[in-house]
Amino acid sequence: MNDQTEIKTIVKEKYGDIAQKATTSCCGSKPSCCGPVEGTDYSIIGDEYSGIEGYVPEADLGLGCGLPTEHAGLKPGQTVVDLGSGAGNDVFVARSIVGNSGKIIGIDMTDEMIALADQNNRKLGYDNIEFKLGEIESLPLESNTTDVVISNCVLNLVPSKNKAFAEIHRILKPGGHFCVSDIVLNGVLPEKLRKSAEMYAGCVSGALQEEDYLAIIKQSGFTNIEVKKRSLIDLPNNVLKEYLSAQEIAAYLASDPGIYSITVVGYK
Repeated sequence: MNDQTEIKTIVKEKYGDIAQKATTSCCGSKPSCCGPVEGTDYSIIGDEYSGIEGYVPEADLGLGCGLPTEHAGLKPGQTVVDLGSGAGNDVFVARSIVGNSGKIIGIDMTDEMIALADQNNRKLGYDNIEFKLGEIESLPLESNTTDVVISNCVLNLVPSKNKAFAEIHRILKPGGHFCVSDIVLNGVLPEKLRKSAEMYAGCVSGALQEEDYLAIIKQSGFTNIEVKKRSLIDLPNNVLKEYLSAQEIAAYLASDPGIYSITVVGYK
């Protein structure tokens, strides 16, 4: 899993599969509604969206690890880009804030997710929302054109975080900012979890140490970096048992690892 192309292929296939299952599922859009997709319940790290203005249940696949729109300081008329937009969940929430005068662009590298997001948007009839196929390390957007960049539990999946944050910096207008929810570590994650494609696509085993994550943001040229929210994630025993023996689980828990969801902002 050290090869970046292999990592991207795994993530593409995983999220393409989730999008297809969401389209054909008998029980709605969330992978966890009839049991986890392929063994992992992604909802264990998500925040609750119900009751939030602009929330579209059909667009919520239960794959997030925060509420970036809550801390993004969005305003009417802004141009907002959502990286790894999936079925459009955060895009539609952002649209409720920026209004008719704003513009929201969702970027995703999975054809199936783009198709699902477009389908959801057609039902809603919004003409100031656009979903584009593209990779975060090479965004299909002009420089200095975006007011706010948001992302929810996606940058963790990008092999090169340096390139990802450099691209965010490039597309933001001077004075613009990002608000990203993601997974970070404080402590060592067992190698068996880190190497697992299933856990990697679930946003956990690809995580960086928090201090390294924030250092990359600073090195990318951002200022006024602030962690707005930090939440500890407890991996349930049934998840751990898929990858570790009883002895390994005991050692893992004794090491007091910290897996956190953070929501962080930074300004250009």
